[in-house]
Amino acid sequence: MLVLMIGTLAMGRFSADIVMMGVLLVLLVGGVLEPDEAIAGFANQGVITVAMLYIVATAMKETGAMARITSVLLGRPNSERSAQVKLTLPVAVMSAFINNTPIVAMFLPTLAGVARRCRIAPSKLYMPLSFASILGGVCTLIGTSTNVIVAGLLNEKEITSDGGPVTADSPALSFGMFTLAKIGLPIAIAGLAYILIFGRKLLPDRADLIDEAEGHGHGYHAALKVCPGSPIIGKTVEAANLRNLPGLFLARIERSDDTVIAVSPQEIIEAEDVLVFVGQLDSVVELQQIKGLVPSTTDAHEHEDEATDASASYRPNLHIVEAVLSNNSSLVGLTIRQSGIRTRYGAVVVAVRRQGQQIPGKLGEIRLRAGDTLLLEAPPGFAERFGVSGDFYLVNERFTPASLRHERAWVALAILALLVTILTFGVLQPMTAAMLAAGLMILTRCCTGPQARRGVDFSILTVIGASFGIGQAMTNTGLAEDISHFMLETFSGMGPYALLACVYLLTTIFTACMTNNAAAVLMFPIAIGLAIEGQLNPMPFVVAITVAASCEFSTPIGYQTNLMVMGPGGYKWLDYTRFGGPLTILCGVLCVTLAPVMFGGF
Repeated sequence: MLVLMIGTLAMGRFSADIVMMGVLLVLLVGGVLEPDEAIAGFANQGVITVAMLYIVATAMKETGAMARITSVLLGRPNSERSAQVKLTLPVAVMSAFINNTPIVAMFLPTLAGVARRCRIAPSKLYMPLSFASILGGVCTLIGTSTNVIVAGLLNEKEITSDGGPVTADSPALSFGMFTLAKIGLPIAIAGLAYILIFGRKLLPDRADLIDEAEGHGHGYHAALKVCPGSPIIGKTVEAANLRNLPGLFLARIERSDDTVIAVSPQEIIEAEDVLVFVGQLDSVVELQQIKGLVPSTTDAHEHEDEATDASASYRPNLHIVEAVLSNNSSLVGLTIRQSGIRTRYGAVVVAVRRQGQQIPGKLGEIRLRAGDTLLLEAPPGFAERFGVSGDFYLVNERFTPASLRHERAWVALAILALLVTILTFGVLQPMTAAMLAAGLMILTRCCTGPQARRGVDFSILTVIGASFGIGQAMTNTGLAEDISHFMLETFSGMGPYALLACVYLLTTIFTACMTNNAAAVLMFPIAIGLAIEGQLNPMPFVVAITVAASCEFSTPIGYQTNLMVMGPGGYKWLDYTRFGGPLTILCGVLCVTLAPVMFGGF
């Protein structure tokens, strides 16, 4: 079941929460797990702590506290190197105390403006944004959900560095607020240095979307239908002002009986034509203002209630929304026509962007993939309702200004500082401290109750909860012990560093195939079993799986922020391998080398 689960997750066809709950069900029905064991993970303190930290991050976003810091720190860089420095350093610091995902989501629209104003290729900024957030997250207990989960597992295990009973002289191993900083800080410094030194050569140097579109490059793939009665019917492309649009290229015209590929300026526009454009976001948005043009997907069978006359071009009560599909999205693998986006979300797809590539075929027949950026025509409040639905990593509502609670920004920052202080001095347990901070955020109106609920990513919590059950199954069946024993027999002759490197490598491989939280939970019993059987200090092994589960930079699916920046940055899979692969190796070497030194040796 474990091999089947990893293979299914690696294919990316189904969401991680569904796959892992399915595996948990089979193990439960098969008698491998007792009911209490299967659901124990959902009552784990670490899972509750992660849920509360999502609410804290939501409040920081809703008050504009993070945006206020961002605008001050980013400023107006005068060069590519300056932009990277002003971006990566504050992101790394912020992500040590706030979940990575909202930080990256907050910076994405800001970076687009910075890149355009300073004439810097967006591909030089988006990947450093994701990587810096990951590097900062490994420095503290609350930096990532993985750290919180592993800390909870370690507390439950109640083991000492020498494997003996817990006494006053030999306390149980645990993670404090800054325990991971011993290894996380050197890794973060080295990682940021790598980004700043090698980013210039190894990051793809792709032109800004404006230049791409003007040069017939690859931006958003938009398809708009000419409705009957439209004033542009009977006009040439040039007379309809569809020629030489700034940042936009008319790639082809699709008709019921023909497709015009090399569109001449003298081509006559007919009713029911589908005009396919490629170009910059802002230019695609401006097309909505042309009377008689509607998203081509409105002619699909699920949209039969749409008006087809020219007055239906762009309704003023709708807004343009950008949404990035998550790898857990139920829409992945479906065509736009099959997805029923209109029925499920009340939205219509206007355009699609995929890793900077032009997408062939009709818009309604495009098969959606994780990381695709959809441009939607949606009712106001779409981002608020569906931004954390699990189908999307990022939802940015273009024309509806966020009603942020700016007057409460300092309150939110004070509550975050209180949380850090409590955890640093061990005044309360992490779960209690996180619940207190989340409660204060709601009580002080830094975020509302509905916003707090929407801010919690229940799909990730489901994955984490199911992981605990699957990890328990590995223990019940003896699989974890067998793997530990095999690794010990195979690599013990090479010394403890070889064993530690093997644990780190296996965790990295698991992370590349599944979620980072699941990889850490499944590797925990293996790492502990290996340390105990080999009579080694477990702490370096626990630290290794914690770091390895986060510091996987060589694939876009290794960490969710990597997938978030894939579309906006115009990246391809190999871009991550080329730039992130060496960084993954660097972090692994540093962790394996320094963890024993920083945590009492083997």
